[in-house]
Formats: sequence, C-alpha cells, structure tokens
Amino acid sequence: MTTTGSPASGAAVGFGVLGPVECRDGAGLPVRLGGPRHREVVARLLVARRRVVPVDRLVTDLWEEPPPGATGAVRTFVAGVRRALEPGRRLRTPSRLLATEGPGYVLRPAPGAVDAWHFEAEVARAAGLAPADAAPVLDAALATWRGPAYADFPGARWAHAERARLAELRLHAVERRADALIRSGASREAVWDLDAHVAEHPWREDGWHLLATALLRSGRQGDALGVLRRARRVLADQLGADPGPGLARLEREVLRQADHPDEAAPATGDEVWSSAAAAYEGSVPARSPARLEATASLLRELAVTGAGGLDAARRHRAAAVAAAERTGDAELAARVIGVYDVPAVWTRVDAPDAARTVVRTAERVLARLPEEAPETVRARLLASVAVESRGDALAEGALPRAADPPGRAREPWRRRARQAAAEAESAARRLHDASLLAFALNGAFLQSFAHCGQAGRRDAIGAELVRLARTHGLLGPEVLGRLIRLQALAGLGDLPGADHQATAADHLADRYERPLARVFTTWYRALRTTLATPAWVRHLEWKREQILAQHREGMSLDRLCAVYEVPPDVLRACLARWEPEIASEAG
Repeated sequence: MTTTGSPASGAAVGFGVLGPVECRDGAGLPVRLGGPRHREVVARLLVARRRVVPVDRLVTDLWEEPPPGATGAVRTFVAGVRRALEPGRRLRTPSRLLATEGPGYVLRPAPGAVDAWHFEAEVARAAGLAPADAAPVLDAALATWRGPAYADFPGARWAHAERARLAELRLHAVERRADALIRSGASREAVWDLDAHVAEHPWREDGWHLLATALLRSGRQGDALGVLRRARRVLADQLGADPGPGLARLEREVLRQADHPDEAAPATGDEVWSSAAAAYEGSVPARSPARLEATASLLRELAVTGAGGLDAARRHRAAAVAAAERTGDAELAARVIGVYDVPAVWTRVDAPDAARTVVRTAERVLARLPEEAPETVRARLLASVAVESRGDALAEGALPRAADPPGRAREPWRRRARQAAAEAESAARRLHDASLLAFALNGAFLQSFAHCGQAGRRDAIGAELVRLARTHGLLGPEVLGRLIRLQALAGLGDLPGADHQATAADHLADRYERPLARVFTTWYRALRTTLATPAWVRHLEWKREQILAQHREGMSLDRLCAVYEVPPDVLRACLARWEPEIASEAG
C-alpha cells in the first residue's frame, strides 16, 4: 500500500480495499478506524473515487431501514474516522483528507494511496511495456490482492458494481501476465497459474487459449490438445455453447501439427527474436568489437519504442560509446557513435552530461580518424556533434552572462556545432545518402535556435525531411519532419497547417508503434485549446485553487466577482465546471 506525506497532515494514510478494508499510516502501522460502520463509511467514500457523497445517500447505503437519528450517526462516524486519519489535526482546522463539501463528504487520498487505484494504474502501465518488462509489473500488481475486493461488505449494494469491476480487471491482469510470460519465452512458468485460473473461471475462453498456447510452446502438444478438448466440454456443459473462433483455430492448428509433426508451426516475432538472440550469443565471441556495433544499432531501435526505452537507450549508449573508444579503433568508435541517428526532439533525450560526453568523445575520435576512413563515417560523426550540441555551452566552460560583451557571448561550441551540421549536410548531398542527409538535417534543425525568426527555416527543414522520408521509406525522419513542421507552423501562426501535421504524426505513431510522437501532438493540442480560450477564462483557471479556497472560507459570490473583476454568470460557469456542488450552493 503506497503512502506519502506526514502522519500529521493525513497525507501519509494509505487505504487497502483489495481484501478486507484496512488503513495504515506512513510507517505502515494499522490505523484503527473504529467499528464496522466506521470502516463502511470509509469504504463507501473510497468507492466514490474522490467525489462527494451526500449524507442522505450514505444513510441509504448504510441501512436498509434507517433508524431514527441515522443522519446524526453518520456525522458521528465521520468525526471518529477523521480523528483516526488525522490525529495531529488541530481543533476546528478543516480536514483536507476527509472533507465536508456541500451536502456531504468526500475522501481525497493521494492517487497512489489506495491499493485498488494503484493496481489499475500498474495494469494500464504494463499495457505499454514489452512482454519481458510487463510480466514483473503485473506480478507485483496482482500481489497487492489480499482477498475479494471490499471483503468486509459482501452483501452491500453500494459495493456490488465496484467489486465486479475490480474482479474482472484482476482476471484480465492474470491473463495479460500469462500472455507476457508466453511472449517473453517463459511458457512453462505461465502454465502453473493458468491451470488454476481456468479451473476457477472455466467460462473464460482467453484463459483456455493461453493455457493451450503455453503448453504448445513448452513442447507439450498432447497436453495442449487435451486442454482444448476439455475446454470444449466445459463450455458445452456450463454455457451450452461451442468454443469461439480463436479456440477453434488453435485446436485445428494443434491437430495439424499432430498429423504433420515435421512441420513446425509458424513462429511468432517473439520466438524468432529469442532464437536469433540465442544464436548470436553462441556465435559471436564475447568482447568482440562486432558486439559493440550490434548493441549500438539495437539501442537506436530501443530509443523510439516509447515506455522506458528512450531512457534505457540513453544510459546504455554512454557505456557503448565509452567501450568503443577504449578499443583504440577510431573507425569502430565512429561507427558506434554515428549509428545512433535517433530523432533529437524528445525532451528526455536532453541529458546535458550525456550529450556533453558524446560530443567530446566524437571530437576526439574525429581527430584520430584515419584519412582512408569512409566519408560517410566522418559525416555521421559530424552530424552527431551537431545533434548532441544542444545548448551545451558547458563544453567550453561556464555559460556567458547577459552583461558580457557581445563578442564573448558567441560561444565557440555554437559555431562548431553549426559548422558540423553544415559539413555533414554537404557531405550527405554530395554522397546522395538519404539516411545521412536526414541525420544531418536533424542537426541543422537543432542548431537553428541561435536567434529568433527562424521558424520559416525550420519549416523548410521539416518539409524536406518529410519528402526525403517518403521517397526513401525512412520512418523515423518522417515522424521527425512532421513534428518539426508542427512546431514551426504553430510558431508562424498557421494553426490549420499545424493541425494537419499533428494528425499525420499521430497516424505514423499508431501505425508504426512510435508512441513518443503523441507527447508532442498532445502538447500542441493543449496549446491550441489554450489559444482558443478567452483571456478571462485563462485568468480564472490560473486562480482556480485560490478562488475555491476563498469560497470555502465563506467569501460570497459577489465579493469574488469584485476581487477578480468578472461578471457573476462568468464566475458561476467556472464554478459549475470545477465543482458542481459549490456552483449550486453559490447559485
């Protein structure tokens, strides 16, 4: 159970509902909430997920036939829970964790402080990870379950829908974990849990399909066929239905393999990867320079996959570059540095220390590169210098101060980076090397921010990247070109043109699994919405928390309108959007 903050504030309190309802403080010690009704009030407010529950609704949910004084009893329960949750809160100080708002109460724990909410977030996060990374995340998420959700209140009507939803999500997570294990080559491990899963939930066809697949991948063809036939019987007996298309196809495939054992089933991408990786590991000697080049190429692909790939690629790339330089082979080091032509617009690429290290290494390698080295290798090193020199004035010492003379403000690193970009671009055009030209244009884009008024030039760079990519089938440069044009056209005020580039970038991101592109299109659309919002609305949005706090403290609507110089209907509309209960009260 995740907890944060200090016990005195109540922010450290963590709640568990995946099993009996429990509460723990920041030290992990149990918090005594009181009797069953106290715990039920807490559970009912948690089901509301940070929304206000009116007192009369609490009365209806806690009693089938409310006794006289039920409303007063609810207020007593809430007061007792508040004392337990925030023992250090001073008398008459408003509670921030269990607050009174409008006609009822709202419980506002931190997003990760409720085990069910944390579980949902981890399951969602695992969906964007590679199978080998998703399996342990799902494993840890499933381990948070201590029993049925809201186990103390099995017959409570208010808990029924939430219990059913969480139970379904748990079954989904069990199956996704098994799928991740199978895809990452751990089929035997998946069999153990899936066998129990289908025994407990025999109507779930996905479970049967996964179990049969895991057995088949483990070399147990006969057992896989037996599972599929058992699934057929169970579904017919319990549901009166035949297996769905997926199970039927898998059964035909297993039977085909049984009739033709020498014919291997078509391999999945994960199986091909595992086999090829094993063959490479066994064939290429340890400490071979070829491993460094292969690693650098792999890191380039890893960097554009999204999730944690970019950060991992950046960390491992620094180690690969250092190892390549230590070999003393300048051309090998140049190839290892230059192969990493990742679009350099991702914000997480901007690690000053790592970029500075790459630039300095590239310059040392350039100085030692033999004259007979291919021009492409030299040009890629120059492009690397241009791309990695992103505001890296520290490579030449401290940043110049605003008061320094103009001559000193022209840092040598910037001139060197622009020259490297120009030389790489010239070489690429001379060599008619489309991939190298795309890399060099990336460097030219990064070095186009020396002064204002360059949006038009950046748009031209982006347009050339798009044309180049579409002509030569270069996915990465097309995504980069679209994003450069998005930024440039937005800066030029051509919002319809920027809209078109955002849509094109989203299409590429979805089709070719480049999720990081959506970081930029989401940013652009948020900016677009802001630009279309009247100034007075933006002004009130900036003051939102302050306005809400003042209203809760008793400041009238008229007084708020006078303070913020807005008409009553405008302020009332904002309150309705922020918190409807407050708006109705203000009305």
